[in-house]
Amino acid sequence: MKDAYMLIMAAIEAGTYRPGDRLVESELAERFGVSRTPVREALQRLETQAMLVRDGRSLIVASLDHNQLAELYTVRAELEALAARLAARHATPEEVRVLAQMVSDDQRAVHDPEALARANKRFHHQIHLASHNRYLVQQLDLVHRSMALMARTSLAAEGRGETALAEHKRIVDAIAAGDGTAADRALRQHISMAWETRLKLDAAVDRD
Repeated sequence: MKDAYMLIMAAIEAGTYRPGDRLVESELAERFGVSRTPVREALQRLETQAMLVRDGRSLIVASLDHNQLAELYTVRAELEALAARLAARHATPEEVRVLAQMVSDDQRAVHDPEALARANKRFHHQIHLASHNRYLVQQLDLVHRSMALMARTSLAAEGRGETALAEHKRIVDAIAAGDGTAADRALRQHISMAWETRLKLDAAVDRD
C-alpha cells in the first residue's frame, strides 16, 4: 500500500515541489495513484509539521527565512555533533568501514551538486545510526526533514563539494579513532562551513 505522506515528503525532499509551490489534493492523488482521503490526511499532517503553510485556501510548500535557517543550523550543529561524539564511542567496525567507503564513493559525485546532496544526506544519516541512540536519530530526522525546505543546496557553491568531502573524511577519521572530542569538533566545523557557504550564496542572489 502506498503511503501518501511518504510520497509527498519524498517529492519535497527531491525538489519536485519547492518552497512556494502549491499542492493540490486532486493532482497529488492522480500523480501518486492514491485516493484523495490519504492525500488529504497527509497534507494535514505536513501542515501540522510546518512543512506546508496556508495561502488563502491553498496549501503551499513552506520556505525558511534567514532567522529560521540560523535556528535550524544551530540545532543541527548541536545534535549532529552529539551524534558524531556518540558514534566515536559506539560505532561498530563495520559501520566505520561503511562511512569511509561512502566518502570514497562520493568523490564520483563531487561535480554534481544534486547527486552530492543526496549522498551527503545518506552520509549524515549513517552517522546518526552509528550513534546507537534512537531518540537522537528521531530528532535528527525532524531537523533534516525541515532542511528539505531550503531552495538549493550549499554544495552548489564552487569548490564546496571538494571541501565538504575533505570535512567528511576528518569526521570519519575521528570516529574511527574513537576520539569523540575530535569527532564533535570536526562535525561542528563542517556544519559551520555549510552555513557560511549558504550565507554567501544567499548574499550573491540578493545582489543579482
